[in-house]
Amino acid sequence: MKTGKTALITGATAGFGEACAERFAREGYRLIVTGRRKERLAALQQKLEEGFGAEVMPLEFDVRSREAVTAALESLPDNWRQIDVLVNNAGLALDLSTIDEGNVDDWETMIDTNVKGLLYVSRTVIPWMKARKSGHIINIGSTAAKIVYAKGNVYCATKAAVDALSQGMRIDLLPYGIKVTAVHPGAAETEFSLVRFKGDESRAKDVYTGFQPLKAEDVADVVWYCASLPAHVCINDLVVTATAQANAYYTFK
Repeated sequence: MKTGKTALITGATAGFGEACAERFAREGYRLIVTGRRKERLAALQQKLEEGFGAEVMPLEFDVRSREAVTAALESLPDNWRQIDVLVNNAGLALDLSTIDEGNVDDWETMIDTNVKGLLYVSRTVIPWMKARKSGHIINIGSTAAKIVYAKGNVYCATKAAVDALSQGMRIDLLPYGIKVTAVHPGAAETEFSLVRFKGDESRAKDVYTGFQPLKAEDVADVVWYCASLPAHVCINDLVVTATAQANAYYTFK
């Protein structure tokens, strides 16, 4: 059943973003889905339209580019700017290294994507929500925001920034009735580790050996739950892990 509501999901071509797009489509939302990979966006659009009868607006851009973010979002017709839910999902980790041996290019990619990209998208969308005095921003963080682990330095710092920005947004947007939620997943078997280890499938698979990690759909269910609560209820901060995982450091295998 169509709800007449619209969700914008960044990084929608894989992992949490794709699973969230499917969940919101199933619940009758219109979808604005963004990503860098044109072919995957087209495939996602087809899946959402054919599988769920959803109305879909794909936007191809890299959140690291302020100009690209602004141009793409400002190109939306007025009737697509009434965004009810913004899921800031686009993000990544690159490699594991001590701070003195870190790859500066990797640092910049993580900071530009995880922090600045979230800010660029939010900066464009929030004024539309403020004008309507309605909306919900859901920022995808990580258990890495809550506890730093060895060789995770910069990635952990970017997710700690997402945590802090979520708190700041919640305060700033309080007078406008806009909800802000940070969802912090633990280990989840998506493309995350494959990206972190730059295509090393064996190393990526080892991360999840010995226990049952979260699936992307598990996180999408949590995101949907937060978005589906009554207007007077807001989950500000939520950490979700596999049963075998206590936090970013302790996992029982």
